[in-house]
Amino acid sequence: MTRPGWAEAGHHLLAGLELAVREVNEAGGIGGRPLELVVRDTAADPQRAAAAVDELARLGVAALTGEYHSVVARAAAVRADALGLPFLCSSAVLDTLTEEPTEWVARLSPPQSRGWQLYADFLLGAGHSRIAIAAQPSVYWASGVRVLRDHLAPRGGTVIELDTRALTPTAVCDELVDNRATALLLLVGHPEPAVSIVKAVRRDRRLAAIMIGAPAGQPEFAEWGTLLGDDGTAIPFLRYLPERLSPLGARVETALRERLAEAPSFVAFEGYDTVAVLADVLRSHGTDRARIAESWPRVAVEGTRGRIHFSRTPGISVWQWVWPPIQVVDRDPAEPDRFRILHAG
Repeated sequence: MTRPGWAEAGHHLLAGLELAVREVNEAGGIGGRPLELVVRDTAADPQRAAAAVDELARLGVAALTGEYHSVVARAAAVRADALGLPFLCSSAVLDTLTEEPTEWVARLSPPQSRGWQLYADFLLGAGHSRIAIAAQPSVYWASGVRVLRDHLAPRGGTVIELDTRALTPTAVCDELVDNRATALLLLVGHPEPAVSIVKAVRRDRRLAAIMIGAPAGQPEFAEWGTLLGDDGTAIPFLRYLPERLSPLGARVETALRERLAEAPSFVAFEGYDTVAVLADVLRSHGTDRARIAESWPRVAVEGTRGRIHFSRTPGISVWQWVWPPIQVVDRDPAEPDRFRILHAG
């Protein structure tokens, strides 16, 4: 909810959670008792997240949910697993949320490997084989680089890593020219250094033809357009929405738009779906933590973006919704509030 966390994503996630809790309670709650949402701000700090899990466990919560940042979600998942606290992760994609397989953790968002492989396919389909990556040190960014490199290299793609700790935005532009890159991917923090790099590339006449991409989804939120204006359009990113929302999804979109006073991001839908799943589990299995965790493989809930059920996926240590929708989209330069679907899977 606060910096250095991606606060805008946090507010969208919370809006979805709160809307779903309100609807559950208006429909009579869980067995006649209201569902209560107890919120703690992690501020993108893994240690703060682990402490919050400890506190919430002591308070007697039935289950844990939320979190946008993958590295922070991993800290929360490890602690929840150790405490025997069921954790339904809403929005973090890092494949290895826990080092060992766990029965306590389930996840709604697709694993990073699946989404970023789809993004790599999009790059190749668009004719990009020399791809530069402006990166910062992070388990999440390093995992993304590995997924892209492993998927692109056998298909003739070349990945060039640029360390933004050592390079100014202007120096990044020089490296792009020297390496004859046709695409630049931003695996860096938002707003900085992402915004400064975009501005520098857009103003460099040598790079008029280069594509800028942001697989982690920085352009999804309104702040991106506020900071960059037209420079922030035509930057493809990943989001987790279907081409057309179901009637439930359309109704929730209207309610979220009213709550947020802007278009809801895919993260807000993830928040809503999280509570929809947990409410169904609580109605069927009560508030016993072990029974909640045991119920993950039996979940079958209609969410805003499709029917949700969890299974075991090779290489993923948690219960995973295997087929959430994935899109590569960008903001239309002619109409920046409109998203163009470029690729889907």
